Amino acid sequence: MASITAARRARVHAPWSAAAWRDTVFTASGVPLQFAGWIILGFLWTFWTPARVTPVLLVIGTSVVLLLLALRPLTSWQRERCWAVLGLDIPPMPDFDGGRAWDVLRDLRSPELWRVLQYHLLAGPALACGGLTVIAAWAAGLAFATSGLYAWAVPYSSPLIDRPAHVVVLTLSGVLLLAAAPWAAAGVRTLDARAAAALLGPDRAKELERRVEDLAEQRASVVDAADIERRRIERDLHDGAQQRLVSLALNLGLARETLAGVPGDAMRVIVEAHEEAKEALTELRNLVRGLHPAVLEDRGLDAALSGVAARVPLPVRLRVDAEPRASSTVEAVAYFVVSEALTNVVRHARADEVDVSVVRHGEVLRVTVRDDGAGGADPAGGTGLTGLARRVRSVDGTFRITSPAGGPTTVTVELPCAL
Repeated sequence: MASITAARRARVHAPWSAAAWRDTVFTASGVPLQFAGWIILGFLWTFWTPARVTPVLLVIGTSVVLLLLALRPLTSWQRERCWAVLGLDIPPMPDFDGGRAWDVLRDLRSPELWRVLQYHLLAGPALACGGLTVIAAWAAGLAFATSGLYAWAVPYSSPLIDRPAHVVVLTLSGVLLLAAAPWAAAGVRTLDARAAAALLGPDRAKELERRVEDLAEQRASVVDAADIERRRIERDLHDGAQQRLVSLALNLGLARETLAGVPGDAMRVIVEAHEEAKEALTELRNLVRGLHPAVLEDRGLDAALSGVAARVPLPVRLRVDAEPRASSTVEAVAYFVVSEALTNVVRHARADEVDVSVVRHGEVLRVTVRDDGAGGADPAGGTGLTGLARRVRSVDGTFRITSPAGGPTTVTVELPCAL
């Protein structure tokens, strides 16, 4: 940081350095462009007098239209000037630079249009005055600093340099102006660059808002794609592997009942294979149900969660009031929150009963699972709570858990219904 500051100071204090010339060229080149807006507005007025028949409102309207049509090329030239001299890249504004030149006339309420007008009619002319001051400082400084040479070459040519004292004063004044000119150029350059970046480029707040919206859309697309993939896997397992296991279990059961005269060892193998096939079928059904239960899509959260509660070996008080139904993605997250929370209660809580509430409040679906178990649930303890919280956050939801030692444990999830 110190080296950068020292380098900047060195550039400012050295009138003949490349940085000083760059700043001067930048400020001087901006003068005609920065006055262009007012030049366009005043052009027609130079040909209009009160005695003319042309209405004043027509002159004003024509001047404004010409200015609006010139805004895009003027803005483009200003950006190119910043890039060519300073290396400052000012990206275009999508809402202002897109389309044809006369499209700017269609939306006079555009914030980008008014920001550009602020530059060309307010900030630009003020900066152009600063640029003229820099040019005058350089010109006067060079003229005053060389007044001694002029007095020597052309003696008694002016009363300003006919005395040595006058020459000394002018020379010192010229040196001071040459020393101050780089400072003035650097100041105008800094103000101009900041004004151009702020008024001729995209609004940072709007860009951040657009990026947040894009990221939210991308995340929603990822969540939807994952949900579609889970449904595909569920369908493939249900129509493929599950049907084969059903057929296998039926054949083994039929063999177990109908085969006679089979040695005891062979029959024992058939019985074991039959039991394992039924267990595998049960596990696969639970897996398919966990991926995406068909009843959730067909009949909603009430029916789907009633089935989950019925399979829990604990008393479960269930309340579901989720009408109107939320999106399928939100319903799936709510279903898995309740399912995973009940699984954790059965495995870890040592609870006697569980209360489950799924209620919609406006645009928020609130899910609450409360048990009277031992408490002390830790999301970092590998109980699936971390993955559950991550899944809730994937749809912009909130996940909270309170679980003091000794209980009770309450999991509260709020999901936005509109995705």
